[in-house]
Amino acid sequence: MAKKFVEEFNIEEKPIKPIKEVRDYETFPNKELLDELRNKIIQNLIDHNLANHRNMDDFIRTEIDKTLEGYDISNVERSYIYNLIDNEINGYGPITELLDDPSITEIMVNGKDDIYIELDGRVIKDDSVSFINSDHIIRTIQRLIQPLGRTIDTANPMVDARLSDGSRLNAVIPPLALNGPVLTIRKFREELATVDDLLRNGTFTPYMARFLEACVLAKLNIIVSGGTGSGKTTLLNILSTFIHDGDRIITIEDAAELKLKQSHVISLETRLVNYEGEGEITIRDLVINSLRMRPDRIIVGEVRGKEAFDMLQAMNTGHNGSLTTLHANSPADALDRLETMILMAGMEIPIRAIRGYIESAIDIVVHTERLSDGRRKVTSICEITGIKDDIIQLKEIFGFKQTGLLDNGEVTGEFLMHKYKPKVLNKITSRGIDTIKDIFK
Repeated sequence: MAKKFVEEFNIEEKPIKPIKEVRDYETFPNKELLDELRNKIIQNLIDHNLANHRNMDDFIRTEIDKTLEGYDISNVERSYIYNLIDNEINGYGPITELLDDPSITEIMVNGKDDIYIELDGRVIKDDSVSFINSDHIIRTIQRLIQPLGRTIDTANPMVDARLSDGSRLNAVIPPLALNGPVLTIRKFREELATVDDLLRNGTFTPYMARFLEACVLAKLNIIVSGGTGSGKTTLLNILSTFIHDGDRIITIEDAAELKLKQSHVISLETRLVNYEGEGEITIRDLVINSLRMRPDRIIVGEVRGKEAFDMLQAMNTGHNGSLTTLHANSPADALDRLETMILMAGMEIPIRAIRGYIESAIDIVVHTERLSDGRRKVTSICEITGIKDDIIQLKEIFGFKQTGLLDNGEVTGEFLMHKYKPKVLNKITSRGIDTIKDIFK
């Protein structure tokens, strides 16, 4: 049995936005011609390989004048082409303005004129952006990663890197990418979401937020699970804001995305192999090392492999209040994945013992989803209640139930709170936290 939220769930959700024109470019009647002329100018720039003493701005204008001679091109269209060429020289080519647009959270280049973006949580094709050819895409990738001391070529056809602003870049080129180079950029958001933002967006309810705050304050061990782009890291950032300022917190990530406001924070980041194939520092290495750094809390951005065992070991040896995320389709799937990760660590431990290890380490599993309309929600908050018939038992405390789909694609549904008194309530109250007693009357 479950009941709907009535008392506190009175914050209006933001209405879903209709898919809008992606770029703000003026719609030109002869845009195909403009793109063709742009491509010709860029190719001329590449072919000339200008010396450093040449005035680039004057050269660009001269090239534009020569190329546009004889065409009926307006001043507005001329400016449009100049801006594109300027982006090519001083920016990152066709995706310069996509990178600068704060409303775009992900850029996916699948081909020269096959570019998608994530806007307002939905993936849509951006027909206003195009490259000349595959070489043009590769040059753009090289320009992005060159300041990082990285390279991409047929000998090293794959690169994963963090840009200077914190955005995450992944690129794959032939021979690994059969249909041409592929570039994916998950953009870093300077302005992080707050609890109030998630409440306004309908990500969760005030009751759920208060319960999670109490769990963090009581130093329960929490896993945030969900699919790609479901808001796991955003929620992890939110949960971290509930930690006391005096705690010594160690964060461990592949790419630094967590932005903790507390004063005593140690941030660790992995390191990839160098050109000699040496020097790699993994999440597991950092988790093991963090145990020697007297942490009050350990926050791992995401567990995806052998480090899961070390993370659970930390949780089982007095490092309570640890937080992490992992990819999973449901809370139960999250626990199954943890089992698999521990087996990956090469530990010769019976499955029954592994499940006992997980059951004693994890208190709460929070599951996030990105719905079909692009909105992200916390769809389940469960606690681990024990082991029965060698299976870890999960009990849902809060959930979200989808009830329909409107004509504009918006998902309708309701948050539910099950008529159940969580076992973790005893742990919470034993630490002197009584802020959620009214929720579970």
